[in-house]
This record gives sequence, C-alpha cells and structure tokens, in this order.
Amino acid sequence: MIKVLANDGIEKSAQEALVAAGFEVDANHYDGAELIAKLKETDAIVIRSATKLTSEIFEGIAGGKLKLAIRAGVGIDNIDVPAGEKAGVKVTNTPAASSDSVAELALAHMFAIARHVVIANVTMRDGKWEKKNYGGVELNGKTLGLIGFGRIARSLAKKAQALGMTVIYTDLIGCAQGCDEYKFMSEEDVIKNADFISLHIPFDKAKGATIGKAQFEMMKDGAYIINCARGGVVDEAALIDALNSGKVAAAGIDVFEKEPTENTVLVNHPKISVTPHIGASTSEAQKRIGAEVVEIIKNFAF
Repeated sequence: MIKVLANDGIEKSAQEALVAAGFEVDANHYDGAELIAKLKETDAIVIRSATKLTSEIFEGIAGGKLKLAIRAGVGIDNIDVPAGEKAGVKVTNTPAASSDSVAELALAHMFAIARHVVIANVTMRDGKWEKKNYGGVELNGKTLGLIGFGRIARSLAKKAQALGMTVIYTDLIGCAQGCDEYKFMSEEDVIKNADFISLHIPFDKAKGATIGKAQFEMMKDGAYIINCARGGVVDEAALIDALNSGKVAAAGIDVFEKEPTENTVLVNHPKISVTPHIGASTSEAQKRIGAEVVEIIKNFAF
C-alpha cells in the first residue's frame, strides 16, 4: 500500500478520498530525525507552511521510498527543490486553489488600514471614543499597484477594479496577455505611482527584500502597503521606519520574516493590520487544495 504523510495535516474530505482510493494516510506531525525516519518509509509527503523540507532532510532519506513532495499551497519556498530532485523526489504544489482566498485577505487588509478598523477596534475595547482620530480614505478612485501579476494578483485586480480603483502592475514576464484593462509598468514606476501597493511574488534569498529603504523613499507620501505574499519581500525594519516617519500611512501584513513572528514592534504598531499567515485559511480554499492534492497523488506513477 502506498503511504502518504500529511505532515501539516490535511482537509478531512481529502484524507477520506485518499483512504477510499486505497492509500494509507498518516496525518501526524513529525520533526527532525523522526521526520527523516518516517520519510524513508513514505511514498509521498504533503506539507503546508510549518514543515521545511531542507537539503539535510533530503540527504537523510537517501535510499528511502519517498518519490513525491506536495506543498499544499501556492509557493514552494519551504522546500529545497534542487535537493529534492537530486534525491529523486518530484516536487509540486497547488498554485490555483487558494488564489481568491488570498486576494480577499489582501483586500480585507486594504479596507482595514484605509479606515483604521484595527486600531479603532482596539481603542474602543479600551473604553475610548476616538472618533476624531480616525479619518480614513476611500479605495474608490485610488491606484492599486501590484508587484507580481500571477493568479492571486489578477484576482485582486478584478476585485479592486470593481471598487473603482485604477490598477497598475509589474511582472518579470512583462505585459500580460488579455489584461488590457490594467496598465503594465516597470517596478519602479509602480512603486512611484501607486496609492496602495500589494506584493504577490516569492521571496528570493539571493535578492533579499523587494521593498526596502530605497523603495519606501520612492513611494508617494502616505502610501499604503500590503504583503500577503511571503515574509522577507518587505524589509520589516525599513517598514517600521517608514510608518514612524509618516512616509507610509499604514500597512497590512499576513507574512513575516520569521514565523511565528517575534517582531512585537511590528505586530503592535498602531498603523498596521496583522494576521498570522492565514491567506489560504478558508474552508473553500482548503477543500480546493485538498481536492487538488488528491488528484496529484492519484495521478502520480509511484
């Protein structure tokens, strides 16, 4: 029987579907040496964000059974893909399943910071009535700049345009076909011209932060920034400086340089809306992800 390890858990219906198809599913979580031992006798592993499949892990399972590693989500930055391929492991993900959920969270952060929803909620719970302190802005009529224009960014673009926003974008592949309603620009021009900037790119360890001190200086005074992509694409220290100086009006952050984050200054900043990496955490997205995982495993030639 083919063994599947869902090391970060798996949606219930997906587990049931795998079992019904004749797979053995272990939904427990393992770390370190215990994980390596389990992987040696496992045919496929499914992970989310918690588990890191490093080169050390792939080297440790040499001679084992593992043939397939699935990231149940968009990115695969927590998997050392070259090391996996060297070990004979096929690495894949579920890129489309959570696009709308992540886009909706980015939009939720945009509303939250535009209208001071988070800090107003906090101060009211402290017994304060600070109505005069929370004059906000409308999204209608503003320019949304998207850095990266994949599935999530395109979903957000449609939602933003429906709210009356002008959408500009940049992407490494250049101008996107069939998206003439949005304007392609260089990354620098997007940063300079957007009222709201939302990132939808992976973290490049070699490049480092995409948005740092220099990029904050390029922005409009009072710009807003959203990061529901990956921790590290926005320099957290530079962001705090930009918030404190007023260069950036507010920020919505779902991902962090280190997770769980220990950056209490960032988390407690009055101009920030924060969530603990929950972009794909909707029941709908998890069902779609689970279904895609099931199809990948069923169609894989073990």
